[in-house]
Amino acid sequence: MTTVNNMLQPATGEQFRLTQGSAAVVVASLAGALRSYTVGGTQLVETYPDDAVPPSAAGILLAPWPNRVAGGRWELDGQRQQLDITDPAHGNAIHGLLRNTGYAAVEKTESSVRLAAVIYPQHGYPFHLVHEVRYSLDADGGLRVRQSLTNLSGSRAPFALGAHPFLRLGEVPTEELALQVEGAVTLTTDASMIPTGQVPVSGSRDLRKPRKIGSLALDAAYTGLTEHGGQYWHTLSAEDGRRVQLWSDTAFGYVHVFVTDNFPGRTCAVALEPMTAPANALNSGEGLRWLEPGGNFSAEWGIRAEL
Repeated sequence: MTTVNNMLQPATGEQFRLTQGSAAVVVASLAGALRSYTVGGTQLVETYPDDAVPPSAAGILLAPWPNRVAGGRWELDGQRQQLDITDPAHGNAIHGLLRNTGYAAVEKTESSVRLAAVIYPQHGYPFHLVHEVRYSLDADGGLRVRQSLTNLSGSRAPFALGAHPFLRLGEVPTEELALQVEGAVTLTTDASMIPTGQVPVSGSRDLRKPRKIGSLALDAAYTGLTEHGGQYWHTLSAEDGRRVQLWSDTAFGYVHVFVTDNFPGRTCAVALEPMTAPANALNSGEGLRWLEPGGNFSAEWGIRAEL
């Protein structure tokens, strides 16, 4: 906790609280993170104490790339670029450039907030951009998240966007939930978690039908997603019929699934991470987009529950 104007403030900075009917959301300034989302008192995302930063990147926004860049190295117009190594265990740069940045409020209502953070030119990424996010609660309590990126540079900039929400269903142990990701293709990786190719899903990686999480060990990206009315849907469901779903528009053509037994206070936790490009896109070009000077890109995802 820090003290501002004689008031204690969480380690993640200012907290933006949204309400709509029985739904409530808390968004943290740090990394624009989704820190809490409840409907009727049921917690739908993993949360953490005031004196902690997001464990395992819980709820943070990812820009101007999600996941990892191999060795933090890539080439721009034939010139080698070197990003800071922020994933020392694997020797990579991870989760973009705003993980330790505070977002500022642009506008706020009872049920929505728009936040912005600046990406300044720096070694390894010589571009000037603004990342904005609008969190809003629909009339029925569903959560909608719109991420936007604007290029303030004089040259076009490569980018991808993502987010890192961990979903849960109240106090039901996550290992007792069933997971469904309608992706026909999974990405293979090397020991540094850098993609090496794509293969059709099979065995324990085939989540096209609900699979009980149990002791499932999974840290993998999926693509070839099944579209439903212009959206992709990924689901956690309980035996009593309740379920929570992550949805995205088709710009988020990849979803990374991370199941861990190392989330504080939980025996199991699962992240469902919407991404417009997979890991190492700055090198592979897969899913990578380029934003022209003055250009803007937006894409949307959200969470809904049936309780």
